[in-house]
Amino acid sequence: MNARLRRFGVRLFLSYLLVIGVGALTLLVAGSLLAASFFEGRLHEMRGIGMGGMSGIMGEELRRAFADSVQAAFLLAAAATVLAAGIAAAIVGRRLLRPLEEVRAATHRLAAGDYRHPVPVPPETELAALADDVNALAQALATTERRRIRLIDEVAHELRTPLTTIEGYMEGLIDGVLPPNEETFAAVADEAARLKRLADDLSQLSRAEEGTFRLELRDVDLMAVAARAAERLRPQFDDRGVDLDVAAGPPLPVRVDPDRLAQVFTNLLGNALVQTPRGGSVSVRGGEEGPSAFVDVVDTGVGIPPDKLERIFDRFYRLRGVAGESTGRGIGLTIARGIARAHTGDLRASSAGLGQGARFRVTMPLARPDTASDRP
Repeated sequence: MNARLRRFGVRLFLSYLLVIGVGALTLLVAGSLLAASFFEGRLHEMRGIGMGGMSGIMGEELRRAFADSVQAAFLLAAAATVLAAGIAAAIVGRRLLRPLEEVRAATHRLAAGDYRHPVPVPPETELAALADDVNALAQALATTERRRIRLIDEVAHELRTPLTTIEGYMEGLIDGVLPPNEETFAAVADEAARLKRLADDLSQLSRAEEGTFRLELRDVDLMAVAARAAERLRPQFDDRGVDLDVAAGPPLPVRVDPDRLAQVFTNLLGNALVQTPRGGSVSVRGGEEGPSAFVDVVDTGVGIPPDKLERIFDRFYRLRGVAGESTGRGIGLTIARGIARAHTGDLRASSAGLGQGARFRVTMPLARPDTASDRP
């Protein structure tokens, strides 16, 4: 057992003995004083019923014998109490220290990166709660570690393709296999731009998970921001034969960063387009919900299983769209929710299940009238 826990166990045991010793001493003193008083009262009663002869030498001897007997009895009782309580304290202390030692060992394993061995849950309610908390921490750390490993693998995979392509073009140019013309340089530039987009996405992902987006807030109409994003993507919807409907409605005044919110709606509309087959539809409509404004992006696409409604916001988690088409790198929804929450809003998903389409709702606090003076 750890030296600190041993010292804690000794202090715990001594504290038990101190409490027991004080109780035993109090019992001894109070019992001795009260017993003598009670005995004197009993002798007076005996004189009153015709046993006055007890008040002489014999009475004094009785008093002394009684006091000695009471003192000896209380001393033996106190010693037996201390011994029995000491044994009980040792047992109780050991029952307390063993779970604490297991928790201490578990924290050392967690610090070393070993998340495989949970802490046994003791029968004591308070210690069981502590063990459950440590086990929950271990599970959370294990999940984080798995995500970190997956992040490294995903980043490496995303980097490998453009780097391999650029390397191939460079080798072709050096060996004279490829001509140094505009087409070759354009292909290399495209791969370099792909690398830059990946770096930008990863940077935004980091800010989304840390909540450190820089926002340039302005008073705007939330529905107008969504409508502009939809109109920019309308040619892609027309090309894929998916109907895009932007419903008119009353203004939804909010104080947000319009460029960041446009990024959120662009991501949601792009995902809806991938998830919706030809002949389907995507609608954008807004409204008010208590103190908040909302905009829904609703599609008639492949839908989302109920157990995936939260997982889709995990980084690098991808749902397959129409004909198995991927919805991107799997970080767009993570970034979109991070942007929404950076505005003290939210982004939620709902779906009736596979084949039933999906709804993504962006909510933002409605702008208050007293914020008008703060407009830039």
